[in-house]
Amino acid sequence: MAIERVIILALIATSLISVASAIAGTASYYTVYVPSACYGYQDQGVLVAAANRALYNNGAACGKFYNVRCTGRTNLGVLQPCKDGVVRVKIVDLCPGCVDNQLDLSQEAFSTIADLNAGKILIDYTPS
Repeated sequence: MAIERVIILALIATSLISVASAIAGTASYYTVYVPSACYGYQDQGVLVAAANRALYNNGAACGKFYNVRCTGRTNLGVLQPCKDGVVRVKIVDLCPGCVDNQLDLSQEAFSTIADLNAGKILIDYTPS
């Protein structure tokens, strides 16, 4: 019994730590993935993202992966834009027009977690 309680407490603590480390932000989407700031004309697939300047950090974010989850709407256009689940994206580009904590997801990545008609959503993202 005592070992089971320790395991359960450890699992609860781990889940709380991962929720606490999530970064709250926003996401928009884009449709042209090549060329990219990180990989030039090398195709990196369609589950990709462009990072805001701070996250991009002069290219230090290139190739890093993030799990992204939709948490809500940013406008009145689509009242419930979020779909269940998380999408894992690879940072391949810089989003010069993005604000702090904004990711510009590929259209395919965005549509995995939200209705494209929303255009911009609230998200949580964590390194993976």
